[in-house]
Amino acid sequence: MPELFQHQQSELAASTVKLPWLTAFNQRGADAFRTAALPTRKTEAWKYTPLTALTRLAPQQCGQPVTYTNPLVAFARIDGLHDHRLVFVNGILDKQHSSASALAAVTLFSEANAEQQALIAQHLGHVAQQSESPNLFTDLNDAALSDGVLLHIRDHQPLLQISWLTTSEAKPFTVFARLLVVLERHAQAAIVEHYGSDLSEQNSVTNAVTEIVINDNAQLQHYRLQTMHSSAQHIGSCHVDLQRDARYHGFHAGFGSTLCRNDLVVHHNQGGSHCQLDGIYVPQHDELIDFHTCIEHRAAHCTSNEVFRGIMNDQAKAVFNGRIHIHPHAQKTLAELSNKNLLLTPGAEIFTKPELEIYADDVKCAHGATVAQLDNKAMFYLQSRGISKADAEVMLSFGFINELIEQLPDEAVRNLLRPMLATRFDRDSSLTHDIG
Repeated sequence: MPELFQHQQSELAASTVKLPWLTAFNQRGADAFRTAALPTRKTEAWKYTPLTALTRLAPQQCGQPVTYTNPLVAFARIDGLHDHRLVFVNGILDKQHSSASALAAVTLFSEANAEQQALIAQHLGHVAQQSESPNLFTDLNDAALSDGVLLHIRDHQPLLQISWLTTSEAKPFTVFARLLVVLERHAQAAIVEHYGSDLSEQNSVTNAVTEIVINDNAQLQHYRLQTMHSSAQHIGSCHVDLQRDARYHGFHAGFGSTLCRNDLVVHHNQGGSHCQLDGIYVPQHDELIDFHTCIEHRAAHCTSNEVFRGIMNDQAKAVFNGRIHIHPHAQKTLAELSNKNLLLTPGAEIFTKPELEIYADDVKCAHGATVAQLDNKAMFYLQSRGISKADAEVMLSFGFINELIEQLPDEAVRNLLRPMLATRFDRDSSLTHDIG
């Protein structure tokens, strides 16, 4: 089965229409994917995340243009961002529902001029290749890449939303999403990277790779939100390259699905850079979500703070593996990692593994993980004040992750997440709004 799956995906990648100036890049990806071994339960990084659902679906075609109704785009709506939204449906740009300002802010690889092609060639793949552990799904994205999105920011970019949506189709299909963000010196930007779908059963697999280059003294607020239907499958990776005094604040939210895997890697390449990496995951029913994060401290005088919180309900399963790697030259590093989890039912599972790997002797680092249930004393207190047991559970659950949401600097994103989380708790959104 693994050999058949890789052969099918290699054929799918070969069938996509390539850009001539990216032929060598595509070929490198194809060669790497063809020779890579598909992860199994014996592969440490995939020990708790089986690929059975993916290999069983084995899509053999890419997303095709479709005719759909306007309600689909409503799934990507963020109030306040109507004028700054880029929409892809089944991997294809929908100019009708994308705003003019967003279309002007980005460049498709297929429409890049000579200068933009040179910028893309300079960075595309290089940030991802810095990772010590190769990712064959990134290689597959490289091999199949026929187009992508370049966001080149020279000064200031208002909050911009980029949405990849999928529809319900009869035949399984794959969406290869590629985003390259380059911030020049002293630039500032905020991006919402959103993956969603309609409410029907999905036959889609989204293979998404995001590469971010933040140059000297630049700063980026990055939101990566996954709100697909539970039957959709998503394998994504995000790679960040930090230069001197660069700032990256990433917020990653995942609701879980049949298969949802996220690899996040941040590289501190020069001194003075800072990374704030926050995230929440709230799978339910029999959904699976997996976050693997790695912060590479390669230079001295850098700081990072990572906080992830998860709530598992029903028979859901979550995996969190957070690693901080301090290289020998990364003296005076300050790095902290915290992962807290809440299990709402006996059948819910969490596999958490925080890691510190330190090769420098003048650093200050800390890490920790907790797994708990709802506090009985807090439940009793709320119920003694006339609050129902069901509402008390929602209030305590929401409070567990609300701290991270309230810290988000953009109100539009906060207002988007609150009702979505209320839906995950199977409650009326008005209660969650009052809590928030």
